[in-house]
Amino acid sequence: MTFDSPLSAYQHAINQQGFVTDAAQERAVLALQQCHQALHQGQSPITGVYLWGPVGRGKTWLMDQFYQTLQIPARRQHFHHFMGWVHQRSFQLTGTADPLRALARELSAEVRVLCFDELFVNDIGDALILGRLFQVMFDEGVVMVCTSNQPPQQLYGDGFNRERFLPAIAAIEAHMQVVAVDGGEDHRLHPGVNVQRYWVNQPEAIAQAFAELTEGQPVSSEPLAIGYRTVQVIHASEHVLWCRYADLCEQPFAAMDFMALCDRLRAILLSEVPCLSASQRPGRIARGTEDASAQVEAGDRELPQLSVHDDSVRRFIALVDECYDRKVPLYLEAQVPMDELYTQGYLEFAFRRTLSRLKEMQMQRFADV
Repeated sequence: MTFDSPLSAYQHAINQQGFVTDAAQERAVLALQQCHQALHQGQSPITGVYLWGPVGRGKTWLMDQFYQTLQIPARRQHFHHFMGWVHQRSFQLTGTADPLRALARELSAEVRVLCFDELFVNDIGDALILGRLFQVMFDEGVVMVCTSNQPPQQLYGDGFNRERFLPAIAAIEAHMQVVAVDGGEDHRLHPGVNVQRYWVNQPEAIAQAFAELTEGQPVSSEPLAIGYRTVQVIHASEHVLWCRYADLCEQPFAAMDFMALCDRLRAILLSEVPCLSASQRPGRIARGTEDASAQVEAGDRELPQLSVHDDSVRRFIALVDECYDRKVPLYLEAQVPMDELYTQGYLEFAFRRTLSRLKEMQMQRFADV
Protein backbone atom coordinates (compact mmCIF):
# COMPACT_ATOMS: atom_id res chain seq x y z
CA MET A 1 0.00 0.00 0.00
CA THR A 2 1.28 3.47 -0.90
CA PHE A 3 0.70 6.67 1.04
CA ASP A 4 0.87 10.33 0.10
CA SER A 5 2.43 11.63 3.31
CA PRO A 6 4.23 10.47 6.47
CA LEU A 7 1.16 11.36 8.53
CA SER A 8 -1.17 9.11 6.51
CA ALA A 9 1.36 6.25 6.72
CA TYR A 10 1.59 6.65 10.50
CA GLN A 11 -2.19 6.82 10.95
CA HIS A 12 -2.58 3.63 8.91
CA ALA A 13 0.05 1.89 11.05
CA ILE A 14 -1.84 2.86 14.22
CA ASN A 15 -5.27 1.91 12.90
CA GLN A 16 -4.50 -1.16 10.81
CA GLN A 17 -1.11 -2.60 11.77
CA GLY A 18 -1.34 -2.64 15.53
CA PHE A 19 1.25 0.07 16.19
CA VAL A 20 1.24 1.38 19.76
CA THR A 21 0.26 5.03 20.17
CA ASP A 22 3.32 7.02 21.23
CA ALA A 23 3.23 10.76 22.02
CA ALA A 24 6.89 11.19 21.09
CA GLN A 25 6.32 9.57 17.70
CA GLU A 26 3.30 11.80 17.14
CA ARG A 27 5.46 14.91 17.68
CA ALA A 28 8.01 13.53 15.24
CA VAL A 29 5.52 12.69 12.53
CA LEU A 30 3.96 16.16 12.75
CA ALA A 31 7.39 17.73 12.23
CA LEU A 32 8.00 15.44 9.25
CA GLN A 33 4.54 16.26 7.87
CA GLN A 34 5.27 20.01 8.03
CA CYS A 35 8.54 19.51 6.17
CA HIS A 36 6.83 17.22 3.63
CA GLN A 37 4.10 19.80 2.91
CA ALA A 38 6.59 22.67 2.63
CA LEU A 39 8.66 20.73 0.11
CA HIS A 40 5.71 19.88 -2.11
CA GLN A 41 4.29 23.40 -1.90
CA GLY A 42 7.57 24.84 -3.13
CA GLN A 43 8.29 26.90 -0.04
CA SER A 44 11.78 28.27 0.62
CA PRO A 45 13.73 28.15 2.83
CA ILE A 46 12.63 24.84 4.34
CA THR A 47 13.47 23.57 7.80
CA GLY A 48 14.67 19.97 7.91
CA VAL A 49 14.07 17.54 10.78
CA TYR A 50 16.52 15.98 13.25
CA LEU A 51 15.00 13.02 15.12
CA TRP A 52 16.97 11.83 18.13
CA GLY A 53 16.32 9.44 20.98
CA PRO A 54 17.14 6.03 22.47
CA VAL A 55 17.32 2.92 20.33
CA GLY A 56 14.15 1.27 19.09
CA ARG A 57 11.82 4.29 19.33
CA GLY A 58 10.81 4.20 15.67
CA LYS A 59 13.02 6.99 14.33
CA THR A 60 14.20 5.10 11.26
CA TRP A 61 10.69 3.86 10.44
CA LEU A 62 9.30 7.40 10.66
CA MET A 63 12.05 8.82 8.46
CA ASP A 64 11.50 6.05 5.93
CA GLN A 65 7.79 6.90 5.68
CA PHE A 66 8.77 10.49 5.01
CA TYR A 67 11.27 9.43 2.33
CA GLN A 68 8.97 6.92 0.64
CA THR A 69 6.16 9.48 0.24
CA LEU A 70 8.35 12.19 -1.32
CA GLN A 71 7.59 13.10 -4.92
CA ILE A 72 10.75 15.13 -5.43
CA PRO A 73 14.39 14.01 -5.92
CA ALA A 74 15.77 12.59 -2.67
CA ARG A 75 18.46 10.24 -1.38
CA ARG A 76 18.23 7.99 1.68
CA GLN A 77 21.47 6.57 3.12
CA HIS A 78 22.96 5.21 6.28
CA PHE A 79 25.24 7.96 7.54
CA HIS A 80 28.47 5.95 7.26
CA HIS A 81 27.60 5.19 3.61
CA PHE A 82 27.24 8.90 2.97
CA MET A 83 30.57 9.67 4.63
CA GLY A 84 32.24 6.96 2.55
CA TRP A 85 30.96 8.71 -0.57
CA VAL A 86 32.07 12.12 0.77
CA HIS A 87 35.62 10.92 1.39
CA GLN A 88 35.81 9.29 -2.04
CA ARG A 89 34.38 12.29 -3.89
CA SER A 90 36.54 14.75 -1.94
CA PHE A 91 39.63 12.83 -3.02
CA GLN A 92 38.45 12.94 -6.65
CA LEU A 93 37.98 16.72 -6.34
CA THR A 94 41.54 17.27 -5.11
CA GLY A 95 42.85 20.44 -6.74
CA THR A 96 39.42 22.08 -6.86
CA ALA A 97 39.43 25.50 -5.20
CA ASP A 98 36.71 24.55 -2.70
CA PRO A 99 36.05 20.79 -2.95
CA LEU A 100 33.34 20.70 -0.25
CA ARG A 101 31.46 23.52 -1.92
CA ALA A 102 31.76 21.72 -5.26
CA LEU A 103 30.53 18.51 -3.65
CA ALA A 104 27.54 20.30 -2.11
CA ARG A 105 26.65 21.84 -5.47
CA GLU A 106 26.80 18.44 -7.14
CA LEU A 107 24.55 17.04 -4.46
CA SER A 108 22.03 19.90 -4.69
CA ALA A 109 21.83 19.42 -8.47
CA GLU A 110 20.96 15.75 -7.93
CA VAL A 111 18.62 15.83 -4.93
CA ARG A 112 16.45 18.27 -3.00
CA VAL A 113 16.31 16.16 0.16
CA LEU A 114 18.96 14.09 1.90
CA CYS A 115 17.80 11.53 4.49
CA PHE A 116 20.44 10.18 6.91
CA ASP A 117 19.96 7.23 9.21
CA GLU A 118 22.08 6.98 12.39
CA LEU A 119 24.04 10.21 12.37
CA PHE A 120 26.91 9.47 14.73
CA VAL A 121 30.35 11.09 14.70
CA ASN A 122 33.38 9.57 16.42
CA ASP A 123 36.09 10.05 13.81
CA ILE A 124 38.25 13.18 13.74
CA GLY A 125 38.41 13.08 9.93
CA ASP A 126 34.62 13.04 9.64
CA ALA A 127 34.28 15.76 12.28
CA LEU A 128 36.64 18.10 10.43
CA ILE A 129 34.81 17.62 7.13
CA LEU A 130 31.32 17.97 8.63
CA GLY A 131 32.27 21.20 10.39
CA ARG A 132 32.08 22.88 6.98
CA LEU A 133 30.11 20.43 4.83
CA PHE A 134 26.81 20.83 6.67
CA GLN A 135 27.07 24.61 6.31
CA VAL A 136 27.64 24.54 2.56
CA MET A 137 24.97 21.88 2.01
CA PHE A 138 22.39 24.11 3.67
CA ASP A 139 23.71 27.12 1.71
CA GLU A 140 23.10 25.17 -1.52
CA GLY A 141 19.49 24.47 -0.51
CA VAL A 142 19.75 20.79 0.44
CA VAL A 143 17.08 19.86 2.99
CA MET A 144 18.27 17.35 5.58
CA VAL A 145 16.17 14.87 7.55
CA CYS A 146 18.06 12.53 9.83
CA THR A 147 17.96 10.20 12.83
CA SER A 148 20.44 9.95 15.67
CA ASN A 149 20.75 8.51 19.15
CA GLN A 150 22.15 11.84 20.38
CA PRO A 151 20.92 15.45 20.42
CA PRO A 152 23.04 17.78 18.29
CA GLN A 153 24.89 19.25 21.28
CA GLN A 154 26.19 15.79 22.24
CA LEU A 155 27.52 14.81 18.81
CA TYR A 156 31.27 14.14 18.92
CA GLY A 157 31.01 15.11 22.59
CA ASP A 158 34.43 13.93 23.79
CA GLY A 159 36.15 14.18 20.43
CA PHE A 160 39.60 15.61 19.86
CA ASN A 161 39.53 19.15 18.43
CA ARG A 162 35.77 19.24 18.99
CA GLU A 163 35.73 22.99 18.44
CA ARG A 164 36.25 22.25 14.73
CA PHE A 165 32.92 20.39 14.73
CA LEU A 166 30.90 23.10 16.49
CA PRO A 167 29.97 24.89 13.21
CA ALA A 168 28.23 21.68 12.10
CA ILE A 169 26.14 21.66 15.30
CA ALA A 170 25.28 25.33 14.81
CA ALA A 171 24.20 24.62 11.21
CA ILE A 172 22.00 21.71 12.30
CA GLU A 173 20.27 23.79 14.96
CA ALA A 174 19.76 26.70 12.55
CA HIS A 175 18.35 24.68 9.66
CA MET A 176 16.63 21.67 11.26
CA GLN A 177 13.81 21.18 13.75
CA VAL A 178 15.23 19.05 16.57
CA VAL A 179 12.66 16.56 17.89
CA ALA A 180 13.20 14.15 20.78
CA VAL A 181 11.72 10.72 20.02
CA ASP A 182 12.11 9.45 23.55
CA GLY A 183 9.11 7.25 24.31
CA GLY A 184 9.44 4.82 27.16
CA GLU A 185 9.76 1.52 25.29
CA ASP A 186 11.89 -0.15 22.65
CA HIS A 187 9.36 -0.90 19.88
CA ARG A 188 11.73 -3.41 18.29
CA LEU A 189 11.04 -5.76 21.17
CA HIS A 190 7.27 -5.98 20.73
CA PRO A 191 6.08 -9.59 20.83
CA GLY A 192 6.50 -11.56 17.67
CA VAL A 193 7.44 -14.99 16.39
CA ASN A 194 11.00 -15.80 17.43
CA VAL A 195 13.58 -17.37 15.12
CA GLN A 196 16.76 -18.27 16.96
CA ARG A 197 19.78 -16.72 15.34
CA TYR A 198 22.02 -16.50 18.42
CA TRP A 199 23.58 -19.37 20.39
CA VAL A 200 25.98 -19.54 23.33
CA ASN A 201 28.79 -22.10 22.96
CA GLN A 202 26.77 -24.27 20.56
CA PRO A 203 28.88 -24.73 17.41
CA GLU A 204 26.68 -27.63 16.36
CA ALA A 205 23.62 -25.32 16.31
CA ILE A 206 25.15 -22.78 13.92
CA ALA A 207 26.44 -25.65 11.77
CA GLN A 208 22.89 -26.95 11.54
CA ALA A 209 21.62 -23.48 10.62
CA PHE A 210 24.17 -23.27 7.82
CA ALA A 211 23.15 -26.71 6.54
CA GLU A 212 19.50 -25.66 6.44
CA LEU A 213 20.24 -22.33 4.74
CA THR A 214 22.36 -23.99 2.03
CA GLU A 215 20.41 -27.20 1.47
CA GLY A 216 20.90 -28.36 -2.11
CA GLN A 217 23.53 -25.68 -2.87
CA PRO A 218 27.21 -26.20 -3.73
CA VAL A 219 29.38 -25.41 -0.70
CA SER A 220 33.08 -24.49 -0.57
CA SER A 221 35.73 -23.77 2.07
CA GLU A 222 37.84 -21.64 -0.26
CA PRO A 223 38.63 -18.06 0.89
CA LEU A 224 36.05 -15.52 -0.25
CA ALA A 225 37.14 -12.34 -2.05
CA ILE A 226 35.83 -9.08 -0.58
CA GLY A 227 37.03 -6.10 -2.56
CA TYR A 228 40.84 -6.25 -2.56
CA ARG A 229 40.98 -8.67 0.38
CA THR A 230 39.87 -12.20 1.14
CA VAL A 231 38.18 -13.67 4.19
CA GLN A 232 38.88 -17.16 5.47
CA VAL A 233 35.64 -19.14 5.62
CA ILE A 234 34.43 -22.20 7.44
CA HIS A 235 32.01 -22.87 4.61
CA ALA A 236 30.26 -20.72 2.03
CA SER A 237 27.75 -21.08 -0.76
CA GLU A 238 26.94 -18.52 -3.42
CA HIS A 239 24.66 -16.56 -1.10
CA VAL A 240 25.54 -17.70 2.45
CA LEU A 241 28.79 -17.06 4.35
CA TRP A 242 29.91 -18.85 7.51
CA CYS A 243 33.17 -17.74 9.08
CA ARG A 244 34.80 -17.01 12.44
CA TYR A 245 34.47 -13.64 14.13
CA ALA A 246 38.25 -13.22 14.12
CA ASP A 247 38.44 -13.77 10.36
CA LEU A 248 35.89 -11.06 9.56
CA CYS A 249 35.98 -8.51 12.40
CA GLU A 250 39.61 -8.68 13.48
CA GLN A 251 40.90 -8.17 9.95
CA PRO A 252 41.29 -4.76 8.20
CA PHE A 253 37.87 -4.76 6.53
CA ALA A 254 35.89 -1.53 6.23
CA ALA A 255 32.23 -0.59 6.05
CA MET A 256 32.45 -0.59 2.25
CA ASP A 257 33.51 -4.25 2.40
CA PHE A 258 30.45 -5.13 4.49
CA MET A 259 28.29 -3.27 1.99
CA ALA A 260 29.76 -5.46 -0.77
CA LEU A 261 29.05 -8.59 1.30
CA CYS A 262 25.41 -7.65 1.82
CA ASP A 263 25.05 -6.91 -1.89
CA ARG A 264 25.71 -10.57 -2.66
CA LEU A 265 24.65 -12.54 0.45
CA ARG A 266 21.30 -13.60 1.87
CA ALA A 267 22.68 -14.63 5.27
CA ILE A 268 25.91 -14.31 7.28
CA LEU A 269 26.93 -16.68 10.08
CA LEU A 270 29.69 -15.85 12.60
CA SER A 271 31.19 -18.42 14.96
CA GLU A 272 33.37 -17.94 18.04
CA VAL A 273 32.23 -14.42 18.84
CA PRO A 274 34.14 -13.53 22.04
CA CYS A 275 33.10 -11.44 25.00
CA LEU A 276 33.90 -7.97 23.68
CA SER A 277 34.09 -6.24 27.07
CA ALA A 278 37.79 -6.83 27.64
CA SER A 279 39.46 -4.83 30.36
CA GLN A 280 40.33 -1.33 29.31
CA ARG A 281 43.80 0.00 28.86
CA PRO A 282 44.65 2.73 31.37
CA GLY A 283 43.92 6.25 30.20
CA ARG A 284 47.00 8.24 29.23
CA ILE A 285 47.88 11.91 29.38
CA ALA A 286 49.01 13.39 26.06
CA ARG A 287 51.32 16.34 26.61
CA GLY A 288 53.00 18.93 24.41
CA THR A 289 55.84 17.56 22.32
CA GLU A 290 59.43 18.72 22.34
CA ASP A 291 61.95 18.73 19.53
CA ALA A 292 65.60 19.78 19.47
CA SER A 293 64.90 23.48 19.48
CA ALA A 294 61.66 24.34 21.26
CA GLN A 295 58.88 22.88 23.32
CA VAL A 296 55.40 22.93 21.80
CA GLU A 297 52.97 23.82 24.54
CA ALA A 298 49.87 21.94 23.43
CA GLY A 299 48.45 21.46 26.90
CA ASP A 300 47.43 18.20 28.54
CA ARG A 301 44.50 16.08 27.43
CA GLU A 302 43.41 12.62 28.47
CA LEU A 303 43.19 10.01 25.76
CA PRO A 304 40.14 7.68 25.96
CA GLN A 305 40.39 4.34 27.70
CA LEU A 306 40.27 1.88 24.84
CA SER A 307 39.44 -1.80 25.12
CA VAL A 308 41.79 -4.22 23.43
CA HIS A 309 38.81 -5.27 21.28
CA ASP A 310 37.59 -1.82 20.20
CA ASP A 311 38.85 -1.98 16.60
CA SER A 312 37.06 -5.26 16.00
CA VAL A 313 33.96 -4.01 17.84
CA ARG A 314 33.75 -1.03 15.48
CA ARG A 315 33.77 -3.46 12.56
CA PHE A 316 31.18 -5.65 14.25
CA ILE A 317 28.91 -2.62 14.79
CA ALA A 318 29.32 -1.67 11.11
CA LEU A 319 28.50 -5.25 10.07
CA VAL A 320 25.35 -5.35 12.20
CA ASP A 321 24.25 -1.96 10.86
CA GLU A 322 24.70 -3.11 7.28
CA CYS A 323 22.89 -6.42 7.83
CA TYR A 324 20.06 -4.62 9.62
CA ASP A 325 19.71 -1.98 6.91
CA ARG A 326 19.68 -4.57 4.10
CA LYS A 327 17.57 -7.15 6.00
CA VAL A 328 20.35 -9.76 5.73
CA PRO A 329 19.92 -12.17 8.70
CA LEU A 330 23.01 -12.43 10.91
CA TYR A 331 23.52 -15.69 12.83
CA LEU A 332 25.92 -15.66 15.79
CA GLU A 333 27.52 -18.37 17.93
CA ALA A 334 29.12 -16.59 20.89
CA GLN A 335 30.93 -17.25 24.14
CA VAL A 336 28.49 -15.21 26.25
CA PRO A 337 24.76 -14.34 26.22
CA MET A 338 23.76 -11.43 23.99
CA ASP A 339 23.25 -8.98 26.87
CA GLU A 340 26.83 -9.66 28.02
CA LEU A 341 28.55 -9.12 24.69
CA TYR A 342 29.68 -5.57 25.44
CA THR A 343 28.84 -4.09 28.82
CA GLN A 344 31.66 -1.59 29.35
CA GLY A 345 34.15 0.33 27.30
CA TYR A 346 34.63 3.30 25.02
CA LEU A 347 31.94 2.08 22.59
CA GLU A 348 29.31 1.27 25.20
CA PHE A 349 26.92 3.99 23.97
CA ALA A 350 27.25 3.00 20.30
CA PHE A 351 26.75 -0.67 21.17
CA ARG A 352 23.30 -0.05 22.67
CA ARG A 353 21.88 0.37 19.18
CA THR A 354 23.74 -2.75 18.04
CA LEU A 355 22.27 -4.80 20.88
CA SER A 356 18.75 -3.61 20.11
CA ARG A 357 19.19 -4.51 16.45
CA LEU A 358 20.58 -7.95 17.29
CA LYS A 359 17.51 -8.59 19.42
CA GLU A 360 15.18 -7.61 16.60
CA MET A 361 17.07 -9.98 14.33
CA GLN A 362 15.75 -12.81 16.51
CA MET A 363 12.24 -12.05 15.26
CA GLN A 364 10.68 -13.71 12.24
CA ARG A 365 9.44 -10.32 11.05
CA PHE A 366 13.02 -9.10 10.58
CA ALA A 367 13.62 -11.13 7.43
CA ASP A 368 10.02 -10.74 6.28
CA VAL A 369 10.03 -6.94 6.09
